Amino acid sequence: MTDAAELYTPDYRDQPFWWDGAPPPAARETELPARADVVVVGAGYTGLSAALQTARGGRHTVVLDAEAAGWGCSSRNGGQVSTSIKPDHGELAGRYGAEAALAIRREGMAALDYLDDFIRTEAIDCDWGRVGRFHAAHTAKHYEKLIRGLAAQPKRAVAEWHAVPRSEQRTEIGTDAYYGGVVSPSHGALDPARYHAGLLARAEAAVAVVIDRCKALAIVREAGGFQVETARGRITARDVIVATNGYTGTLTPWLRRRLIPIGSYVIATEPLAPDLARRLIPKGRVVSDTRKIIYYYRLSPDGRRMLFGGRVAWRETDPRESAPRLHAAMAEFFPELAGARISHSWLGFVAYTFDELPHLGVADGVHYSMGYCGSGVSLASYFGMRIGQRVLGTAEGRTALDGLRFPTRPLYTGNPWFLGAAVAYYRMRDRMGL
Repeated sequence: MTDAAELYTPDYRDQPFWWDGAPPPAARETELPARADVVVVGAGYTGLSAALQTARGGRHTVVLDAEAAGWGCSSRNGGQVSTSIKPDHGELAGRYGAEAALAIRREGMAALDYLDDFIRTEAIDCDWGRVGRFHAAHTAKHYEKLIRGLAAQPKRAVAEWHAVPRSEQRTEIGTDAYYGGVVSPSHGALDPARYHAGLLARAEAAVAVVIDRCKALAIVREAGGFQVETARGRITARDVIVATNGYTGTLTPWLRRRLIPIGSYVIATEPLAPDLARRLIPKGRVVSDTRKIIYYYRLSPDGRRMLFGGRVAWRETDPRESAPRLHAAMAEFFPELAGARISHSWLGFVAYTFDELPHLGVADGVHYSMGYCGSGVSLASYFGMRIGQRVLGTAEGRTALDGLRFPTRPLYTGNPWFLGAAVAYYRMRDRMGL
């Protein structure tokens, strides 16, 4: 397809595909109370999971968000859910010792199991299923490295997996662009916006007060608690939780210095012929690959559209610019989709950390959880829940990440000026198969 005008459907939208079924909530004229036991900044997965715990624990909880609740990456991600901790056991053992490394790795598995149990227990209708992941090797060398790396891990440090050589690859994915891969059967998929809507409904049913479109402007510590200045006035709180992840700004400079906001871009195709969709991803898995600048994709919950995501720009751009690049990459893997038009294109900001680990803790009396490194569906839900437990003072709030140093870099203030060069460097390595 060469004519850009033919690339988009007549009803194309610069917004997440997920919003068709679960749009951001309409503005509500909720009065800002003068006081609360707990103020949560951020109404995404982390903030609502924390608020659900504190509200059910009897604390008067108020959740603030600068935009509509869930407007950020909680409704903009690809809906892929994994065990989430990126560094392997060997790397973590070198930093913290073997025992701590195993405990950190197992937090990722606990997060996935927690999400599964939470969705089922709370009866949240969000197309959740443990469909499994196919993690594809983009070179033969990376296939061997992938298998060796997983085989070297202690069994309790990795989720169940099995290898799929290139000769059997088409049982998992309808392309010859890869060199085999690994299936992780426990990984899952959901509709992220509908999951967020369910989480929001549970928090409000627990009498958490959610006030969106109310930006927090300053957090001032004082005797016995905090004053939180907002766009609608001031609220006093005994405890404050910051849950802003990829949208962390000048409100919390200490946290901002430790997070790297990275735009992740996604397109949705128009509905595909059912037999074509089944041929492309026969078992309905979620898919990712071994590139440093990865692509990730899946079919929509109804099995009709390809949802294809990745980092395709050296600098942050808009969905109209990223859409043709994602479409071209998709067509390289699946030539049958070269003529498939784009119905939606969007982006959201994830938050990476310098050590590729999520972090939760307390800074200057303020609780926080963030830095999920692109795996936030399960980690944000799980660690948000743990932060809520910490505020309640329960022992269950402890995690294997407690007390880890949250690193930054000299002179870094939250503007990732180096990102364009890093993307170019890693994309070059990916193309060279390094």
